[in-house]
Amino acid sequence: MSENDWKKRLGVVFSTNPNFGYESAQEQESHQTIPNDRQKLIVSIDRRNRGGRQVTLITGFIGSDEDLAQLGKSLKNKCGAGGSAKDGEIIIQGDFRDKIVELLISSGYKAKRGN
Repeated sequence: MSENDWKKRLGVVFSTNPNFGYESAQEQESHQTIPNDRQKLIVSIDRRNRGGRQVTLITGFIGSDEDLAQLGKSLKNKCGAGGSAKDGEIIIQGDFRDKIVELLISSGYKAKRGN
């Protein structure tokens, strides 16, 4: 049934050939994680669409989702707060900008405090 999922094929011109097999172009999911000293991370505060609550947002990570999740987990543990790591961003609940910048610099990342 996954071959007939029309939502994944929006904007595709269909063939009248009954034996035509649709081949989707798969994105390369496994990005190579670049070394810590070449990562340029920006640590900022975000309040948009969060009901007035503050979250610390870490952006600029280049690498695999597993490495992003591992970095997010270690930052959440060291801050003692919840959060998530997805779509190339790490979200930590609360305002921990200064602490996270210090933790990232001590881990070898190039981190800069945003707004």
